[in-house]
Amino acid sequence: MITGAHFLFYSQNPEADRVFFRDVLDFPSLDIGQGWLLFKLPPAEAAFHPATENFTQGHGDRALLGSVLYLICDNLQEVIRSLAAKGVTCAEVKEEPWGTKTTIPLPGGGEIGLYRPSHPTALNL
Repeated sequence: MITGAHFLFYSQNPEADRVFFRDVLDFPSLDIGQGWLLFKLPPAEAAFHPATENFTQGHGDRALLGSVLYLICDNLQEVIRSLAAKGVTCAEVKEEPWGTKTTIPLPGGGEIGLYRPSHPTALNL
C-alpha cells in the first residue's frame, strides 16, 4: 500500500531553502539530523504533461522522472501579499487557460510555482 509521496528538491543552497520553507511558507518540519528537514506539505495532486523527451534527474544509479512544483491556493493575491509582508517578491502574475499563476523565488536561486486553478482539482477525492 502506498502511504505518501516524498519530493526531492535539488538546490544550490539547500540550507537557505529549508529555512524558507519552514519560516516563510510556514510548512511544519521534522529535523531528522544534521539540519535535514522533512516538510509536511499540503494535500497534493499529480498530472502528466506531454514532452518531447523525459525530464529526468539522476538519483542513485537511476534516471528518475523529474517534476515541477506548483503550490495551489484559493486567493492568489492574498498569498502574494502575505509573501510580500515577509520580504518575498513573486514574479509577474499571468493568466493561463488553466489558472492564474506566478512563481516564488527561493533563496537558493530556484523558483517554485504558485497558482489559483481555473479547473477542477483532485485535492478532495
